[in-house]
Amino acid sequence: MPDQFFIDIYRDTEHLTWTPTEQVREHGRRRTRRTRIAATLVGVVAVALVATGAVALAGGREGTPTPVLPATGSPTPTPAPSATPTPSPPKATRTPVVPPSNPSSPSGRSSTGSANPAIPESAMLQASDVPSGWRRQAASRDGDSSFAFSTGGCEPSNHPLYRLKSRAQRGIVFVQGQIAPLTETVTRYSARDAARYLGEVRDRAESCAGTGAKITVLAEDLADTDSVLVRVEHHDNAVSEYLFVRVGDLTAELWVADRAAATRYAPKVAERLCAGTDAC
Repeated sequence: MPDQFFIDIYRDTEHLTWTPTEQVREHGRRRTRRTRIAATLVGVVAVALVATGAVALAGGREGTPTPVLPATGSPTPTPAPSATPTPSPPKATRTPVVPPSNPSSPSGRSSTGSANPAIPESAMLQASDVPSGWRRQAASRDGDSSFAFSTGGCEPSNHPLYRLKSRAQRGIVFVQGQIAPLTETVTRYSARDAARYLGEVRDRAESCAGTGAKITVLAEDLADTDSVLVRVEHHDNAVSEYLFVRVGDLTAELWVADRAAATRYAPKVAERLCAGTDAC
C-alpha cells in the first residue's frame, strides 16, 4: 500500500502544470552563473577592503593627515591680481668728486707738475720785494750757504731729503755792501717729491745727529704760507736761518738774516712761485 506521504504529494500536485524540462534546466544554469558572479564580486570586495586597510595603516605610520578645517559659511576671498609694477626710472649716475692731489697748495688746486720744467725768471724774488739798496745778481749762490752744507755732518748722511730728484733749479743773490747776502734757490720737483719736501726738511732738522751743530725748527706756515723756518747754530757760534716755501711742484730755499726777515719774505716768495706752477 503506498505511503501516506506520497499519497499527499500526489493529491497536492495532481492538477499542477509542470514547467518543461528544458526550461527548468536553463533556469538552473542561470542560477549557477549568478552564484558564481556573486562569489567573484565578494572576493573582489574583500581584496579591496584589505588593500584599503593596509594603505590607511601605512598612512597612519608616516604622519598625521592634515586636518580639514570646518567651513565658516563665508567664501574664501580670492586675492585680486597684482598690477604689473611700473619700472623705476634709472638713477642718475653721480660723478665722484676727486679731491685735489695737493691740498696744501694756497689755491687748493691740484698740481701734476708743469710740462716745461724750466723755471721762469718771474718765479724768483724781484728787486721790488727786497729793501731799497739791494742789488739782484742772476747767479747761483755760494754752496757754503745752503742747508745741505750746514747739515753735512748729520747722520744718516743719505737722508731722503737729498734723494729727491729735481727737474730744474734756478738761483739768485741779493747783496748790499758787507751785509750778509739774501740768497734764494728755486727747485722744481715731481708733484710727489714736492709734496714730501717740507716734511723731509723737518725730519732732517729733528733727526740730525753726530755733529756739533744744533738744528731747530723755529716756525711753520709763516704768514699763511706752506713754509718752514729752520735755525742752525754751528759749533763756531755762527748762526744760519733757512726759510723753505712750497707752492705746487716748486720749492724755494732762502738764507735769511733772522725770523723777522723770514716772516716778511714768505708771502712774497709764495706769490712769485705761483708764476711758475699750475697750482695757483
